[in-house]
Order: sequence, then structure tokens, then C-alpha cells
Amino acid sequence: MKTFHPALALALALSAAPALAQSGKKVLFVNSYHQGYEWSDGIEEGAAKVLRASGVTVEFFRMDTKRHGDEAFKKQAGLDAKAAIEKSKPDAVIVADDNAVRYVLQPYYKDAAIPFVFCGVNWDASGYGLPYKNATGMVEVALTVQLVDKLKEYAKGKRVGFLTVDTETERVEQKAYREKLKLEFAQERFVKTLADWKGAFKEMQGQVDVLLLGNFAGINDWNEADARAWAEANTRIPSGGMYDFMMPYAMLGLTKVAAEQGIWAGKSALAILKGEKPSSIAITTNKEGQIMVNVKLASKAGIVFKPELVRNAVVVK
Repeated sequence: MKTFHPALALALALSAAPALAQSGKKVLFVNSYHQGYEWSDGIEEGAAKVLRASGVTVEFFRMDTKRHGDEAFKKQAGLDAKAAIEKSKPDAVIVADDNAVRYVLQPYYKDAAIPFVFCGVNWDASGYGLPYKNATGMVEVALTVQLVDKLKEYAKGKRVGFLTVDTETERVEQKAYREKLKLEFAQERFVKTLADWKGAFKEMQGQVDVLLLGNFAGINDWNEADARAWAEANTRIPSGGMYDFMMPYAMLGLTKVAAEQGIWAGKSALAILKGEKPSSIAITTNKEGQIMVNVKLASKAGIVFKPELVRNAVVVK
């Protein structure tokens, strides 16, 4: 369930205030995914909070490539985003997550006159030839090693399994875990349906000692209540998640903060609107993390978290 942030309500109120610093400026936010996907919704909200508080008009174009992963759809979504940019004529563009960079920024706007800020690009932006003269951004990295190390403290062995949706993004994540973080998985499962996820979740309880859960976005028949009940009935080993929306199914999370990406992108766009060149803003990575614990799931596996861990965590009900 999505959390309401009072700060966002304040930002909306501020956006209506007269004579704000960047009144009359416009930013188009190109989202790789769809409205309702909690991760990218959080990025959008973070950016909108910053920009609207300074009087900037924010428009959105959503490519919907999480639910539609075929190459032809993604290429057309890129062309549609390009048409939206040309129609909107924004003063700057924010592109969120890899597909907006791959299918919009890289093919159509590399070193162009219009400034871009990217965020949510997984692990390494150099594969897109970034940085460009007209673009800067925040690369998204996961705190996966720290999460796995913490889970092993409560495990009976060292075998780690990875269960996630079968999408291009998650295969990029898996490759990064292996190559950049030197994580080795005893079992890896990439699934397309809820039934496959449930089957793999149950089987892996007896095949590994720690279960790392990736994403479910892209499993089009996903049912939160069904998946939650299944996890509660079948959890036997320590499990971890890297997104807050995975915490109904995992007992421990060291999660990235979506709003951090959007807030940084919004602030960078504001700096550009005030005259700073994108090339003068260094590409960075996300830094914030949130510890989350699902005590109900932990109890199913007979695990009691250390008090100092729980004191610093968000407890999932």
C-alpha cells in the first residue's frame, strides 16, 4: 500500500503560491513505467515536490514498458515520448529508469540543445554513452551485499537463492550482483506468473538458506493478498527484499528510497533552469537506505531479530 507523505501535500500547496522563483518554466517527466507502479510513483512525487515548490509546471509522459516488455512496444513508446517532448516544448526533461534513457534520450537527444536529467538507471550509465553534454543524472544501486550479509546472521547455512520476475531490468540486476557485487547464487529463478512465483518460493525454502526477493512488477496476474498469504504460510528461511513494496513477502529489507531519486533529479533540473550546465553537475548514485522488518514472517521461521536492528527499522504490519 502506498504511503501518504504530508510533505507532498505541502509541496502542492506551495506550487500554487504566486511569484515563485521559476514560475513560467516547464519540465516534462518521462517515466519508463506506468502510474500505479509504486517505485516510479515515488520518483515522480519526489521530483514534483521540488519543482512545483519553485513554481515549475510539471507534465508527465508514462511509457508503460514494465507491463509491456516486447521490443516493438518499447521502441514505439520511445517515439511517442519524443513526440510528447516536441509538443510540450519543455525547458528541461527528466527521464526515469533505463527504458526512458535507452529509447528516448540516447537515440534522439544525445548532446542535443534541450537539457536532460536522468535517474533510476541501474548500476552503470556508461552503457548508454553517458554523460552527454546535455545530460546528467543519478545511477541507481542496491544495498544487496549488506542485506545478504545481515540475513546470513540468521541463517543455518550460506546458500543464497534469488527469486524475481523475468524482465530485462531484473536480469540486469542479477548480472550486476554477480559482476559488480561478487554475489553468487545457489539458485536463481526468473518467473512470469504468480503461480510460478509461488511454486519457486515454496521450493526454494528447502534448497537454499537465504532467499533474496527481487521485483514482482511485470507479473501481470500478481495478487498482493494471495502472495502475502502464500509467503506467510510457506516461509521457513530468512528472506530479504530491496523494495519497500516487497516487504509483505520478505522478513528483512534494506530498501532504496524512491523519493531520493526524484528529489535529486528535481533539484538538478532546477539548477539547470537557473543557468547551470548539465555537464557541470556530476553523475552520482543513490545513498539513502531504509531498514524494514516483517516480524510476522520472521516468527514463521522462528527468527527473532536483534533489538538494535528493530529499533532502527520500520516494522511492517
